Amino acid sequence: MTTFNDIFTSSFLENVASFSFLDMAIALVLAFVLGLFIFIIYKKTYSGVMYSSGFGLSLVAMAMITALVILAVSSNVVLSLGMVGALSIVRFRSAVKDPMDIAYMFWAIAVGIVLGAGMIPLAVLGSVCVGLVLILFSVRKPVDRRYILVVDCDADAAEEEVSAIVREGVSKQVLKSKTVSEKGIELTMEVRLREQSSEFLNQVNRVQGVSNAVMVSYNGEYLS
Repeated sequence: MTTFNDIFTSSFLENVASFSFLDMAIALVLAFVLGLFIFIIYKKTYSGVMYSSGFGLSLVAMAMITALVILAVSSNVVLSLGMVGALSIVRFRSAVKDPMDIAYMFWAIAVGIVLGAGMIPLAVLGSVCVGLVLILFSVRKPVDRRYILVVDCDADAAEEEVSAIVREGVSKQVLKSKTVSEKGIELTMEVRLREQSSEFLNQVNRVQGVSNAVMVSYNGEYLS
């Protein structure tokens, strides 16, 4: 028969008594602050097509949740084994569009782990160093940007004239593809502009036999 003494001496209440609310408060507050720092760095260095504020906020939550999990695991060895088994069945299906998003996710998780382990100076100094490196490399933009130029011509003469204008108007040009059909010729070229001037595109569009000329920004991975 269970008595009140058995209830008060149960392992559940012993775990509650052994838990430090001060450690939890310090870890979660610092995880929130460093997660917010990661979110700010992500927002300032983002160079993709569509910025997602939801992903930025998830970095803050990821740091806090990871710190919470590490606090629980570090206080109980049996719980740590059960936590590993529970987390091993979790599967994420969301596609990561930008490789840099993976770096920010690992950064937030690493901050949570280090804070949960009580290594506060390592978490703070490490985050500052990583943030400075990311800002430094994001500020150093390339001098010339790459663009994809698509031109529709109706004959070989128009193609030759377009090629001559492009050679004179850009610093570098590479033919990516050439499609010949009954409607005409479609040229796809990678070009690099001189001083970000696109005046040559107007000259291309005025060529006799050119029906369409489009130029879009290109960074090697996606169109923007």
